[in-house]
Amino acid sequence: MKQNKYDDQGFFENYKQLPRSIKGLEGAGEWSAFRAMFPDLSDRKVLDLGCGFGWHCRYVREQHASTVVGVDISRNMLERARLMTDDTNIEYVQSAIEDYDYPANEFDVVISSLALHYIRDFEDICKKVYQSLTVGGSFVFSVEHPVFTSVAEQDWYYSPDGKKLHWPLDHYHEEGARQSRFLDNDVTKYHRNIATQINALVKTGFQFREMSELKPEREQIEDPEWHDAYRRPIFLLIAADKQV
Repeated sequence: MKQNKYDDQGFFENYKQLPRSIKGLEGAGEWSAFRAMFPDLSDRKVLDLGCGFGWHCRYVREQHASTVVGVDISRNMLERARLMTDDTNIEYVQSAIEDYDYPANEFDVVISSLALHYIRDFEDICKKVYQSLTVGGSFVFSVEHPVFTSVAEQDWYYSPDGKKLHWPLDHYHEEGARQSRFLDNDVTKYHRNIATQINALVKTGFQFREMSELKPEREQIEDPEWHDAYRRPIFLLIAADKQV
């Protein structure tokens, strides 16, 4: 059974209150770095894995992508995405990322935002994405950074007076499931180190293009929600291309 927390109504109600759920892409701190890694989207066919409310689907259409397919396991997510979308060139498909029927040589760009750390077999997804891309196509994705996922608690060590002392890093090379708390719920995430992710892409046949650990900009550091991101990374962003 694939994990589908977003169809738990209590979890979904909490998720709807997040800044990125309310403000869309502009409420996602990693958005400017993520979109900078996209190739030219004009007249491209795009697949969005874990599309959620469809923010990225609508954005790539605004950049003149020809068609977009958004895949998500959650009925709640897709119902909201369809309500927010008035575009016949965007198709939403309810499916686990692992189970989607990846057609060969169908898409020019595959994107995924903060979804693949919920997937147990990352290399298998790389193979499916590679199969589905046209030659020269791009795979651009973001996940929680391995420094962030290595310890299941995903929280600071605090001083007796509540000061954040340091971020724990442990069991970094012990890859696999972590039972974390997110939005007051137990959620399974899969920790894998940077090398594992890069090597899976290269082994599959991708040409690694770019990586970002999202060092905050000055204005972000002044934002209380982002100040701590300068002390430890939260996100890992990767772009790779199917070789010509």
